[in-house]
Amino acid sequence: LLTPEALYHCPMEQLEEMIRATRYYQVKAKKIKAFLAYLFQNHAGDLARMFRLPPDRLRRELLAIYGIGEETADSILLYAGGFPFFVVDSYTKRILFRLGLMPEKASYRMVQDFFLTRLPKDSQLYNEYHAQLDALGHHICKTRPLCPECPLLDLCAYARENRKNHEKTLPQ
Repeated sequence: LLTPEALYHCPMEQLEEMIRATRYYQVKAKKIKAFLAYLFQNHAGDLARMFRLPPDRLRRELLAIYGIGEETADSILLYAGGFPFFVVDSYTKRILFRLGLMPEKASYRMVQDFFLTRLPKDSQLYNEYHAQLDALGHHICKTRPLCPECPLLDLCAYARENRKNHEKTLPQ
């Protein structure tokens, strides 16, 4: 079942069973099937054909599919299509907010534009930035951050404001 065609023809119950270990597997199975329906109805099941569309048009089409939001659409475009779309996730938003570079409730587009206006348009660079931000957010800049371990400590507004909470562990 490692081809789009095999997944497309796979019964829903079998797909659900295959992804059962994930959270919300029934909802995810419906989303996978919705994407596959789009792929087969619009591109004869051919990912290469799908990625020949102009990227902005493809993004609009992806966003119209049940279960695909901005982060997922941009992930498909960047990681599978190789297009220079910067992926924004909750880690990215949290890090930029704590650094004092974005308001806490910044929109996806606002955060994405922050990177698009400051970095060269390069899919490999965007991939690397996203991977680094993801790792930082997952391991250090968590909901309860490990500020003393952060490589951005000296730049971080959140750490400065919360220094009293970390006085014994933060360098002076």
